[in-house]
Amino acid sequence: IHCLITYLKSQRPTTNFDKMRTILLAYLAICITTTAAFAPPAFGLGALFRPPNIKIIKSDGSRLDEAGKFFVDAFWTGKVGGGADTLSPKQAFQLERQQVAEFSKRYRRRAAKQSGRLPGNYAGQSLDSSSELVLCVNGSDEVIGCAGVEVSRIKKMDGYDSSFSGPLMSNLAISRKYRRKGLAEDLVKAAENIARREWGYDDCYLYVEKRNTPAIKLYQKLGYKSIWEDDSATTLLPTGDGRIANGKTTIVCMKKRIGAGLFGNLFG
Repeated sequence: IHCLITYLKSQRPTTNFDKMRTILLAYLAICITTTAAFAPPAFGLGALFRPPNIKIIKSDGSRLDEAGKFFVDAFWTGKVGGGADTLSPKQAFQLERQQVAEFSKRYRRRAAKQSGRLPGNYAGQSLDSSSELVLCVNGSDEVIGCAGVEVSRIKKMDGYDSSFSGPLMSNLAISRKYRRKGLAEDLVKAAENIARREWGYDDCYLYVEKRNTPAIKLYQKLGYKSIWEDDSATTLLPTGDGRIANGKTTIVCMKKRIGAGLFGNLFG
């Protein structure tokens, strides 16, 4: 696809035939890109270490219980910022119950309104039916990664407490066993494809804790840029003594332009 884009950018069509050929090749490139929306990349460093039979799929509102329990183990256990390395049975039960309720509220279509929202300024809530949970599954059909994207209110932090509607990516997590294999990048790209190709947005946003340096580096690598910080945010933090504390943190809002697409690469 990159070779095709490079070729198209070098063309200067003069005749009607040349123009038609360029248009057809551009259309072919779009088809290839769209078909590969949820397929793992064939090349790149991550592909060298990728386990076999990995799939990126939409949850379609199903498997939310499984995804919620997976997320607790992958994200909340040993959470960046001093989280407990091992959750007590009580902590695991409480977090799983809250996380499944949160996923159900965000991603289950036409479901009744759920209670048990996770505390914090940035727990999030979908404004409409534009919400998807993308799953990464292995050859045994086990959930080994997830990422959500939803139309939500994005804060402007302009001093007027204003906001606007846009796609917000969240809940990105990868099983420890499968990290550093390019799967996080696949999930981010799948979420971006939904926001751009299905919902028609030109930008994608996310919130990340400032102390989560590995996540920020990943997002920067994928083209996201910081647009503001909020040091008054709150987050959950499982502690080593069996509690789940609600402490302060600094949230970074990051933004990426996803609307340039193929023609942006050709003529931008």
